[in-house]
Amino acid sequence: MPRLTLPDGSVRAFEHAVTGAELAAAIGPGLAKAALVIEVDGALWDLSRPIEQDARVRLITAKDAEALEVIRHDTAHLMAEAVKELYPDTQVTIGPAIEDGFYYDFSRKTPFTPEDLAIIEARMKEIVARNEPIVREVWDRSEAVNFFKGLGEHYKAQIIEAIPSNEPITLYRQGTFIDLCRGPHLPSTGKVGAFKLLKVAGAYWRGDSKNEMLQRIYGTAWANEADLKAYLTRIEEAEKRDHRRLGREMELFHVQEEAVGMVFWHPKGWTLYRVIESYMRRRLEAAGYVEVRTPMLIDRSLWEASGHWEKFREHMFTSEAEERVLALKPMNCPGHVQIFRHGLKSYRDLPLRMAEFGSCHRAEPSGALHGIMRVRGFTQDDAHIFCSTEQITEETRAFCDLLGSIYRDFGFPEFRVRFSDRPKVRAGADEVWDRAEGALKDACKAAGLDFVLNPGEGAFYGPKLEFVLRDAIGRDWQCGTLQVDFVLPERLDASYIGEDGQRHRPVMLHRAILGSLERFIGILIENHAGRLPLWLAPVQVVVATITNDSDGYAVSVADRLKAAGLRVELDLRSEKIGYKVREHSTAKVPVILAVGRREAETGSVALRRLGSQSQEALALNQAVDRLRAEAEGPLGLAPSGVASEGGAVAASSAQ
Repeated sequence: MPRLTLPDGSVRAFEHAVTGAELAAAIGPGLAKAALVIEVDGALWDLSRPIEQDARVRLITAKDAEALEVIRHDTAHLMAEAVKELYPDTQVTIGPAIEDGFYYDFSRKTPFTPEDLAIIEARMKEIVARNEPIVREVWDRSEAVNFFKGLGEHYKAQIIEAIPSNEPITLYRQGTFIDLCRGPHLPSTGKVGAFKLLKVAGAYWRGDSKNEMLQRIYGTAWANEADLKAYLTRIEEAEKRDHRRLGREMELFHVQEEAVGMVFWHPKGWTLYRVIESYMRRRLEAAGYVEVRTPMLIDRSLWEASGHWEKFREHMFTSEAEERVLALKPMNCPGHVQIFRHGLKSYRDLPLRMAEFGSCHRAEPSGALHGIMRVRGFTQDDAHIFCSTEQITEETRAFCDLLGSIYRDFGFPEFRVRFSDRPKVRAGADEVWDRAEGALKDACKAAGLDFVLNPGEGAFYGPKLEFVLRDAIGRDWQCGTLQVDFVLPERLDASYIGEDGQRHRPVMLHRAILGSLERFIGILIENHAGRLPLWLAPVQVVVATITNDSDGYAVSVADRLKAAGLRVELDLRSEKIGYKVREHSTAKVPVILAVGRREAETGSVALRRLGSQSQEALALNQAVDRLRAEAEGPLGLAPSGVASEGGAVAASSAQ
């Protein structure tokens, strides 16, 4: 006689095992029609699965966030059924739900074409209209293997053979199609929402390049047509904002096969990089950080001592010299511990905030690389705070304040926080992890940080906070991190002398704000659609002539702007001003100053801003003062090239 407790605290008692569908019907016809799956003691179940014991339950409808992953997984099965009906010789392999959609990998000799996707999508809609019941079945392992081998589905047979012996083999049947799956699934194909197939890509079986290349069809699925339309509009906008295309148009960077996963920074791109690095350096200095530099190549023995060799070896590039194995550093933390250990440290030295713009390398799979957002060579805005346990809370609060302020300066007013706890593969005993996770949660509470749990996604040496930005078109980007580490100081024998005169282990807070400069620049470009704020723009102003008889005046205007610290280009070409405006607008230059005979005679300029069809006539002095003030950016930082805090004048241009 199961007693089922609903979210409002009410209890429904039944004399026999009851399914989610029966519970929904008992509550009311509206819910019976809307329910898709049921949550039983925190786990999602099919509506047809009997509940035999007391449990806390929640019926999930299309309005609930939990429904979306189920809808997407069902749509993957729907696509596989359509493919098997249309192309019977195709083998189906795996088809999970992913962020914003789903995919399914197929083994087929003939490549899928865009025309095929339209045909498959049409058949999927037919299957939805059939409203086929989706039925869960538990099979004997050997029977399931033989069944799929008999169908010629050898990949499915391999998957079943690899499932641990203590796990049940569950299959789901819809119409004549049957697939291996843990579930849960919707009651029928008619419950699937709105979907669209997007593209075909290659994917190796089990992700191993030694295996057969499969064909992966990607799609997106949503609860309703309105959400699908909004997503497709967002994708279209994302394509316009693609940092790879904008990087070419703005002449910022390129990548090429001779240096896979590495960035070739062009002069304008490197200017942007240096502006960001300079800004970050100013912020870190003001926040009490000291900057250091550690070697890029470090002997294997240190990576073994730190635990990286065991846990991270597959992502490390190595080299041999004089019978020693060296590794390009994938991260900076072991090097920072070496600096901390050099010389005796006292409790009076804590907290010690040690920062580095560290050049790191990781052996990322070539298929995972993406412009400058996923690369093999990158620079982290990395820092490690060595502190006592009692200082964790205050350092966390101060870090979060700094991070939020920096994000706002770059145009990201809000961020969300994920708490990632211990992963399966980790260093350190459970008691140490208990301490670290407890300390970080306490610090979050004290700092007033709300977070969502991200189970099992911590670093191998400690739990972490992940800071997620939302860009102008609603996409989320995980950038900053804060990790509490009791393990590495122990492994690498870091210590300080406490007030009691005894040696103590410091706590190590690993933290980054931008993450990697390369990836953050890619995010920044896409967030602003290339239209960077004036203080960040590599070229802030173009002075363009209307007629060649104003060349001399244009040169003097550019010189005035450069003297004011602005980054200026001069365009004296014998082209029409409309052509010049279009070209520099494509390059996303924020301001164009057009000068002709009239401007030369009156000592003025015609100021046109990026994206505007109008222009404003200003006296030259007025234009220079206005643009200089805008170029100061956050915190009143002086424009590039202007003396500040005793610095020398070094005005530059990109002519």
